[in-house]
Amino acid sequence: MKLTDLETPALILDRSRLERNIVRMRDHLSRLGVVLRPHVKTAKAIDVLRLALAAQPGGITVSTLKEAEYFFTHGVRDMLYAVGIAPNKIAHVAALRGRGADVTIILDNVVSAQMVAEQGGAMGVEFPVLIEIDCDGHRSGIKPGDAMLIDIGRILYGGRGTRLRGVMTHAGDSYNCKSVDEIRAMAERERAAVVRCALDLKRAGLPCSVVSVGSTPTATYAENLDGVTEVRAGVYMFFDLVMAGLEVCTIDDIALSVLATVIGHQQEKNWIITDAGWMALSRDRGTAKQKVDQGYGVVCDIDGWPLTDLIVAEANQEHGIIADRNGGALDLKRFPVGSQLRILPNHACATAAAHAAYHVVDGGAEITAVWPRFSGW
Repeated sequence: MKLTDLETPALILDRSRLERNIVRMRDHLSRLGVVLRPHVKTAKAIDVLRLALAAQPGGITVSTLKEAEYFFTHGVRDMLYAVGIAPNKIAHVAALRGRGADVTIILDNVVSAQMVAEQGGAMGVEFPVLIEIDCDGHRSGIKPGDAMLIDIGRILYGGRGTRLRGVMTHAGDSYNCKSVDEIRAMAERERAAVVRCALDLKRAGLPCSVVSVGSTPTATYAENLDGVTEVRAGVYMFFDLVMAGLEVCTIDDIALSVLATVIGHQQEKNWIITDAGWMALSRDRGTAKQKVDQGYGVVCDIDGWPLTDLIVAEANQEHGIIADRNGGALDLKRFPVGSQLRILPNHACATAAAHAAYHVVDGGAEITAVWPRFSGW
């Protein structure tokens, strides 16, 4: 079966690029002496995870309890649920733990710590917890030096329903860095923040066996991870245009694309119209604030090679509008109705979320496998 046999839009995954990306990250972190805990929020497929864990067996990071359920049914036991816990999810986590899943949760405030300790005690369940640290002002977490860290640690350590495992952080602001040097500095800032908090807990007589960091940019450019026990990253398997814009990867490393079919032209506007709009590509415009704005995606030929200066300039729900990024004229005869193109995404997670399966290729247009994936919560 070939890509030309598919109804479009369809999600395409280049296995050779995927495997190369996985091995590169594994080898880099191995040299730094830390364990990689892959984040599965992009993958959402056991076939992808098997390749990631084959490179380095171990636990995983999930962003939804649906991911935890799915991967547990496929034999994965060790999971970090890396979103601040909500009261309405405690029973679900308890049920997973009751079936044998070693799910660790995270939180960053006294109210949540008390809630988890009380519910755990009432249920007779002990919830392992990491305290989330804010290393960059990006989103959630406790700032290093905040006395609340010790207050939370004592609640978790002293309660019947909780077990304090350590600390974690996510350098999400690395996505806003303007240079590789800035990313390297962010990686050290991330490491220093969480290691300081781990030492503060230990000085207060509290346990801290896990010191967890993670973002694909900082994981890629980290030079020193002393004091860190694990790194979490996910999009490194696939990469995308935002990562390429940060110089975390090259365009040729991007393993994910969307297959689209040309359904018409607007000659006077120099537009090629396809059947892959924002429902297939996502509305993510993460490259708009980078040096090069890639619109809604970079256009490639059917074998996955970029076509010079062609981007998806605009997108409607089911229509993608391809144009020259500089407004130049197009030879529309090169792209007849019925011909197919592949679009590299801005944000692999958001684009993959629209699709139910990966159509796997190996450097060309022949489909070698179809790997189911899922979405939702």
